[in-house]
Amino acid sequence: MALDQAGPARVVSSDSEELILVDDADRAIGTLSKGACHDGDGILHRAFSVFLFDEEGRLLIQQRAGDKRLWPLYWANSCCSHPRAGEEMNEATVRRTREELGVSAELEFIYKFQYQASYEGVGAEHELCWVYIGLTREDEVRPNPSEIADWRFLPPEEVDALIENPDADVAPWFRMEWRELRRAHWDRVGRLLQSRTKAP
Repeated sequence: MALDQAGPARVVSSDSEELILVDDADRAIGTLSKGACHDGDGILHRAFSVFLFDEEGRLLIQQRAGDKRLWPLYWANSCCSHPRAGEEMNEATVRRTREELGVSAELEFIYKFQYQASYEGVGAEHELCWVYIGLTREDEVRPNPSEIADWRFLPPEEVDALIENPDADVAPWFRMEWRELRRAHWDRVGRLLQSRTKAP
């Protein structure tokens, strides 16, 4: 979808911001700049991914901006980022969905996992990632062009096809998280969607 409904192109992240380093048990053990966290094979830090659905059950996906250091112009889930040093996860997820998408949504924590993925010798993600789901509407979305090149809503079956297409430019965490949502947590998504239809 064209960014004709875009919000202002505000710069909302930088390589100098301090992220939270964690151990394998997700205990905070220090801080380090975002740039340094993604150098080499990556240094384990706390992160989050948000999956936003509309009332039809379609998932909002985004194409990452072309000037991103890692996986530029790859398709990813609705929103993904990091809590900053001193920031609680519930604060970070609310902040970032507003900064990237212009969306204010109630988010529900689903699970967390650790992964590592390298991108073309440029750097890597090494994250302990918290995964959330939430609801939005298409007319609420105002993407920030400094973060997002394109966006669209896809029904689950089309997301499945995208994820399973080995030639599609899809961010690795999106593949992992979507497969796990479908495998083990799809009932939670179903309950979330039912809550929207029951709301007055």
